[in-house]
Order: sequence, then C-alpha cells, then structure tokens
Amino acid sequence: MHHKTIAELAACLRRGEFTSTDLTRRYLARIECLDPHLNSYISVDPEGALAAAGHADVRLGRGEGGPLTGIPIAHKDIFCTQGIKTSCGSCMLDSFIAPYNATVVERLEQAGALVLGKTNMDEFAMGSSNETSFYGPVRNPWDVRRVPGGSSGGSAAAVAARLCAAATGTDTGGSIRQPASFCGVTGIKPTYGRVSRYGMIAYGSSLDQGGVIARTAEDCALILQAMAGFDPRDSTSVERPVPDYPGGLDTDIVGLCIGVPEEWLGTGLDPGVSAVVTAALTRFEAMGARVEQIRLPHSPLCIAGYYVIAMSEASSNLARYDGVRFGHRCQEPADLTDLYRRSRAEGFGTEVKRRIMIGTYALSAGYYDAYYLKAQKIRRLIADDFRRAFEQVDVIMGPVAPTPAFLLGAKTDDPVQMYLGDIYTLSLNLAGLPGLSIPAGFSADLPVGLQLIGDYWDETRLLAIAHQWQQTTDWHRTAPDFEP
Repeated sequence: MHHKTIAELAACLRRGEFTSTDLTRRYLARIECLDPHLNSYISVDPEGALAAAGHADVRLGRGEGGPLTGIPIAHKDIFCTQGIKTSCGSCMLDSFIAPYNATVVERLEQAGALVLGKTNMDEFAMGSSNETSFYGPVRNPWDVRRVPGGSSGGSAAAVAARLCAAATGTDTGGSIRQPASFCGVTGIKPTYGRVSRYGMIAYGSSLDQGGVIARTAEDCALILQAMAGFDPRDSTSVERPVPDYPGGLDTDIVGLCIGVPEEWLGTGLDPGVSAVVTAALTRFEAMGARVEQIRLPHSPLCIAGYYVIAMSEASSNLARYDGVRFGHRCQEPADLTDLYRRSRAEGFGTEVKRRIMIGTYALSAGYYDAYYLKAQKIRRLIADDFRRAFEQVDVIMGPVAPTPAFLLGAKTDDPVQMYLGDIYTLSLNLAGLPGLSIPAGFSADLPVGLQLIGDYWDETRLLAIAHQWQQTTDWHRTAPDFEP
C-alpha cells in the first residue's frame, strides 16, 4: 500500500480496503527498518500518529472527512509542531519543543492528515545537499553514497523511499525543487505569499516559502489546497482567493507556449541533464505545445544577488538566538558577553556562521549601499526579465540543477561550487514566482527533474501541465530499489 499515491490511498481508505491505522503502521515499520540507512527523519511520533489514525478511521467509518483524512505525511523540521521537537536541523534548537503549531501544520491537521514525524534538513535551511544538519547528512535512496539535495532533502528522501505519503518543505532558493529533482519526486514552490509563513522558522524572510513534496502533481494539488490561503498572523500572506487546484488538473495543454531560457542551456549544464530536458521539451511539443527560446539576460547575476540578500536576512533573523530566551545556552558563562559568544559559537554550525558573518558585513555601515542595496536592484532587474518573458510565453521550462545528485562530501570544502548548483532555481525566489519540479528521466541511473515556472499565482496551470505530463509518462512511478 505504501507504493500508492495520496489520491489512490484516499480511494482505498474510503472503500475500506484498509484502515488509516493499517497504513500508518506500514509507514512506521518502514521508517524503523529503512530510515537508519537514510537519516531522513529527525523525530518520529508513533504514538501521536497512531492516535490520529484511530480518529481518522472513526471519521472515515461515518463517511466523513476529505481527501486527506487518514493520510500519513511528514513535516520538514522547520515548521513548529506543538509537543514535538522543532530543531531546524540545528544544535541551537535541539531541545526546543514548540508551544504551538505553524499554520501549515494546523491546516493540514484540520484537513485530516496525520503526522508521522519531522524530516531532516540543512541547518536553518542553509545548504543545498542536506550535509549541514546537526543530525548528520541525509542519504539519497537512489544511491546512498549521494546527497538528496537540500535544504528539504529529508522530505524528498522520505517521499522517494516511501516513508511517508507526502511531506512539507520550504524553498528559499530552490530547496524544494532541487531535492525533488535529485530524488525523482514532484515538488512545488508556490508564489511568495500564497502559503503562510507563521510558525515557519525564518532564514530569508523575503525569500522563504512553504510548499509540498509528493509523488505526483495530483498529490501536490491536494496538499497545497489545504495549505494555501491568507493568514492574518503572517504579514507577508496575501489576501487572495485560493483556486481549486485538484479541479484544474485536467486542463488541456494543446497550444501552450513554452519558453526556454537560452542562458540556461549552455556551458555548465551536465550533458545527461541537458539530454533529459531536451527530450522532455520534444515530448511536450508532441503533446501539442509550442516551444520558443527566450532571454533572461540578468539571470547570471542571480547567485551574487541572492546570496547577499539571503545572508543579510539570515544575519538579522538569527540574531534572536542569544542563549537567553530560548535555544542552546552555554555552561557557566563568565559574563553576558561570554554567554552570547559561546552560546552562538556552540549552537551554530560552520555554514550558518559563514552566512551570518557575510550577511552582517553586507549590512554594516559603509557597505550597505555597495552590497545589499545593489543586490536589491539586481532583484528588480531579474523580476522585470520574467515579466517581459511572460508577455511572450505561458510557462517557462528548463533544468532544475546543473547536475544530478552528487556524491556526499564532494562540495563541502568548496562553498562557492555548492552555491553555483542553485543557478537555475534562485531567480524564482528573488522574483517571488511559483516553480515546480517533475521527474523527467534519468542520467547515469540518477533521477533528473524538469523545472516549470509560472507567472504570479499561476500554480493551477503549473500543476495542470505537470499532471498532463504524468498521464503520458511513468517517471513519477519509478521507485528506487532501496534495500539496505
């Protein structure tokens, strides 16, 4: 039963083929057996999950509930969950038990989904390989010698290995789409402001956006339907009606105009990835779409602009972890300065410290105009590039990452090379646009995703295109032969 999609599981639960308790026990058994080899979970809550499954079975027995009732999911450990540790992958929050639920957690619980546990992640979402976690790296179920991507690598690995039906994630610069590509699953980052950030621990506040990693576009639509919508507790949440995402999946794509950025298909793109993307575009043409080349002339500037903005915002957001109010506190500090210094030095990992230092420098007097202000101007130019592109085309497609999943440790000593791996994903976060990664093929037996980019609030179209793709292909049904 763990090989079924959410839509299939929901139908089986309603027909009484098995119960939510049966399904939950299956996932918990798989987690216990397989996850020690993947490290995709930080916390597992068997008692809470089984109790919630029991309540779901009662509702299902009465013919009540919705499409997510009784479905076991996982949350990225960046979302606050009442009574369950929320660590953000950091020693700093290793002992933090959130006193409330994030809006995303709250809404999915109201929709009937139950929580198996919290998934591993790069510390404070800072990383592209899930190797910066205080709890150790996550391994890719397609090849345990390789990374699953980051920062939502635990969520992607858990979905790919069938250790949950779906998982939440966050995307600050590609952290849903890149791990979805590396692990051969589907992941969507909505438009900035579509999903509430309340209770989602901040990294880069103007960039972070919650989303979904699941097996299929249909499953993503079901989860996003429950997650999305205005939240008065989040000042960045946009008061805008939420469309019927599942209801829009059957939209025909004949006549769709696809734009392909010429800047994305040149030097630096792995030949195997290029071949998969080219084959996917050819297939879309056969399905009735039209492909045109477009220009995003400022996209080469996105890495520099993004990392100045993201690190500056991280420097500000992480200032609250001072060893006084909550989080890690050093032992026997000599004075207040020593308390601050040692608590932060002990609580944060190397990559987080690096980003705090760079961000603090960029915001400092004398450098603000030269770095942070200039980066914001680049952001505007990138957004304008997309605005002009969407005057010509309906959707933009291209690679998610320059390569398939790379070996563990291959880039940990070279942060610049790690950052360069985000070249195709960062610009969406700078512009606030929605993006989606779908399984599109393999390169050297490793999954490769195709990235779909829509105009603002165009998640319905992206999900429909992905769904139509998945009606004619079976890449999303291919599972890793993961037997440790």
